[in-house]
Amino acid sequence: MYRVLFSVILGLALFVPGSVADEKKPGEKREWKATCPVSGADAKREQAVDYKEKKVFFCCEKCKAAFEKEPAKYAQKANWQLAQTRQYVQTKCPLSGGAIDKEQAVEIGGVKVAFCCGDCKGKAAAAKGDDQVAMVFADDVFAKAFEARKREGKGKKAE
Repeated sequence: MYRVLFSVILGLALFVPGSVADEKKPGEKREWKATCPVSGADAKREQAVDYKEKKVFFCCEKCKAAFEKEPAKYAQKANWQLAQTRQYVQTKCPLSGGAIDKEQAVEIGGVKVAFCCGDCKGKAAAAKGDDQVAMVFADDVFAKAFEARKREGKGKKAE
């Protein structure tokens, strides 16, 4: 029991901030870091699979294979990683589907998530661990609140 709890806490600590509520400052470079949605270890760029128009990264071939076999089992943490790696950006409140207020943000595993109001923020802040992740990164919630970041080409602005 304690090992599982420790693993969850350690996994949460390994995430880096990223979302609509965490704006990058001009000229700021960020270190790329992702957490394997299967093991919770540091992921590697060379261990990746296509997922929801983007890439999900893994620490090893074994975790990559486990995800490919049962992607639904790891969907919440894969969605979490898509936000963590800024491949997806938040556009709406994950609870209400309404417009977000960047002042009403909660850090969920290192990813700042904004809500529409203090009530939604309070619900998310009160949840803990996997319940908090499920509340914001479950497939149905993720689909209404996040969208794939559009790539910028050279000399072009993002759409």
